Amino acid sequence: MKICYYPGCTLKTKSQALDQTARLAALALGVEMEEIENWQCCGAVYPMARDEIATKLSAVRALDYAKHNGGRLLTLCSACHNVIKRTNEDMRSDGEICSRANNYLQLEESYRGETEVLHYLEMLKTVVGFDNIAQKVVKPLNRKVGAYYGCLLLRPSGVMAFDNPENPTIIEDFIRALGGTPVIYPFRNECCGAYVGLKNPDLPKKQSERILRSAKEKGAEEVITACPLCLYNLNEKGSGILPVKYFTELLAEALGVKS
Repeated sequence: MKICYYPGCTLKTKSQALDQTARLAALALGVEMEEIENWQCCGAVYPMARDEIATKLSAVRALDYAKHNGGRLLTLCSACHNVIKRTNEDMRSDGEICSRANNYLQLEESYRGETEVLHYLEMLKTVVGFDNIAQKVVKPLNRKVGAYYGCLLLRPSGVMAFDNPENPTIIEDFIRALGGTPVIYPFRNECCGAYVGLKNPDLPKKQSERILRSAKEKGAEEVITACPLCLYNLNEKGSGILPVKYFTELLAEALGVKS
């Protein structure tokens, strides 16, 4: 099965491990991630000003391409997923934004939010199935793993519709499918400090240490995430309390395809 894939900028630079292990694991599961043509940066942050249209256009281009190539767009980076899915909802539900974006782009056929945006974790759950993944595991994890969701996958919950924002379970179910033991701990869906570190470097350090200390106290041996910025903050600011990896690294490991 082929599915259109939007990688985003960070996965081509600082977070190549997230992209590479995701591709290897997907192929082992019968999914070919077909990188879309001429993609551009999603903008990294969803623009809060309603009249800000220009920074949404690259997301609309990607969505329109996917519309004509299977109707699904696969994302992997939490930030890209948040921007693209929220932009897609704008195109579906806000007539003014939809009209202005289409006027800018001059597409042959207007785009109106028809594409289904899927995060890689959602693809594993709903397209492949965790039960099917469990059957393909050749190297069970056999260790305790804490899931770190962060903010962007879960919020705003009405638009993202990813999981219960207060008590998510998808990554814990993923860990079980790989033969690991998920660790439930406080702060797994709290902010790591994100971009605030540019102005206040102490806050990401405080947040990251609190998150990792919480996971360790509950028995976690490592933590996994889907967000490049979260991984950076937790590893760089977390004082080495626990190792932090991308969830796709564990998937590739369990499937026996990690290079």
